[in-house]
Amino acid sequence: MAQENTPANFDYNSTRNKLILSEYGRNVQNMVKYIVALPTKEERNRYAQVVIDLMGFLNPHLRDVADFKHKLWDHLHIISDYQIDVDSPYPKPSPEQIHLKPAPLKYPHQRIKYKHYGKTIELMIEKAKAIEDPERKRHMVQSVANFMKMAYVQWNKDSVTDESILSDLYALSGGTLKLEENVNLARVEFRPNNYPAQNTNNNNRGRTNNNQNNNRGGGGGGSRTQNNNNPRNNNNQNNRNRNNNGGAKKY
Repeated sequence: MAQENTPANFDYNSTRNKLILSEYGRNVQNMVKYIVALPTKEERNRYAQVVIDLMGFLNPHLRDVADFKHKLWDHLHIISDYQIDVDSPYPKPSPEQIHLKPAPLKYPHQRIKYKHYGKTIELMIEKAKAIEDPERKRHMVQSVANFMKMAYVQWNKDSVTDESILSDLYALSGGTLKLEENVNLARVEFRPNNYPAQNTNNNNRGRTNNNQNNNRGGGGGGSRTQNNNNPRNNNNQNNRNRNNNGGAKKY
């Protein structure tokens, strides 16, 4: 009786060692494990260079990365669990450098007086207040006011008067920044996302109507020209004139 295969005869991935870098595959990991066990450093260096070339061939996208050779050598050390002893042209990485966690982000907890202008406007106003040159300060204040008007229109989706913007600027700056009364801010209008497409459709409709009108006019002119230049029509008209003249002579 033939011997039946049992599950113990099969080799499953779940029973193998975990892949450290799965993009290189298990064969590369086994090669690196073999290099680590080699007795002499000369052999390890020679085989490590072959594995580095193979890793670059398996991942050609790394060639577009700056210092891709450095990245390959770092990956070699990572696959070996930092146990391989070779003469690397780059410093050997440490587990602390690879698994370094970034510092947590500090979220701002500052109160914004006018939220539709945002925090950037307040920072720009503080920068403008620190300018000492009067002419440069005037240009900076006008730029801030133009930016405030644009931000207001994006938030409110409606027109706003220059007086309202200048009043908010005066309030945000604590009464230190203001513009002359005869200064006009940049014109800003709210336009929906499909605004260019609507204009394009309207222009195309106008061109279509003009083409249709031109074609109608051209067709009428062509029919009149054809009637005038047709010899049969001219002969029939001459015959009618002769008959009318002859009938008048008999009476």
